[in-house]
Amino acid sequence: MISFIVPAHNEQAHLSRTLQAIHESARVVGQPYEIIVVDDSSTDASAGIARQTGARVVSVNHRQIAATRNSGARAAHGERLFFVDADTTVNPHAVASALRAMDEGAAGGGAWTRLEGDVPLYGLLLFWVVLISGRIAGFTGGAFMFCTSAAFRAAGGFNERLFCAEEVAFAFALKREGPFAVLWERVLTSGRRFRTTAGLQVLATFASMAFLPSKTVTRRASVENIWYESNRDGDENGSGSLAVKASNFIALLIMLFLLLQPVWHAVTLIWPQTLDGLFGALDRKGGIITCHVGLVAWPCAWFLFRALLVQKRWWERIKLAALIAICLWLAWTNTRTVIAIWMMSYQWLAQ
Repeated sequence: MISFIVPAHNEQAHLSRTLQAIHESARVVGQPYEIIVVDDSSTDASAGIARQTGARVVSVNHRQIAATRNSGARAAHGERLFFVDADTTVNPHAVASALRAMDEGAAGGGAWTRLEGDVPLYGLLLFWVVLISGRIAGFTGGAFMFCTSAAFRAAGGFNERLFCAEEVAFAFALKREGPFAVLWERVLTSGRRFRTTAGLQVLATFASMAFLPSKTVTRRASVENIWYESNRDGDENGSGSLAVKASNFIALLIMLFLLLQPVWHAVTLIWPQTLDGLFGALDRKGGIITCHVGLVAWPCAWFLFRALLVQKRWWERIKLAALIAICLWLAWTNTRTVIAIWMMSYQWLAQ
């Protein structure tokens, strides 16, 4: 049996379509299935919609996505577990591909996603950066994840100490038990987080997660505005305030600046005469900013090293060791540059 687990908190706007898509996909693959909607403290009609659509409802009061998913897994009867966010629309191709991956020995995996609706441009850029980084590191977001029930139990489920990024930790835990399949098939998920949150706040939260992960992902207050306090009534329209639009525009400029800096640097290398022009100025200023951002390679290396210590599979150990080496090289290179910049700045101020 396949068990589809859908965590839900006030999801009446999306839930019916999500469940219908699961029914249609499961019928196409032709295996027995059940749908469990884990109703986490909803005050709207989510539970009623779930029952009307043929799902079993498990009521909890966690207000934490990791604990909510775990409650659904404990109530499941299936040997294959699918975790589907309540605002995500699956398709038969993704479900069938996931089943094939587990048939071939994968402990679990996830699928790429597409964002639904209008999304600010900075959000699209950030989304693709995260998506590609996940593909390289071998993990996916939590909108659509799957695993065998045996691998779920062996991995210990989702880490309930985490209020976000729990899917990343779970992916690395599954990698200890077997291959983790990142599917090329894509599912559709809502872009409401980017629509309802100011761009600078999103970037600040991601920066905090990158540089201070232990203090950010384990504290509800650090991520509550983005992950736990979404305005469900205005999710599809987003905020039209001037302040949010200005914040999104500044976030877009920051993203473009960071992503285009390697291009400016390449131009100055190919045509050195541009060093005294606009590209040279952009290269110098961009280099100062990006080398500071590059310091995030230190916590990335630490996270990967911790994953390496508990990894039982040799192939995963080799891949983790390679990623750690790259992170350490980037971290050390950027650190030396940052130290040189600040020493020059100190000497300039001391004159």
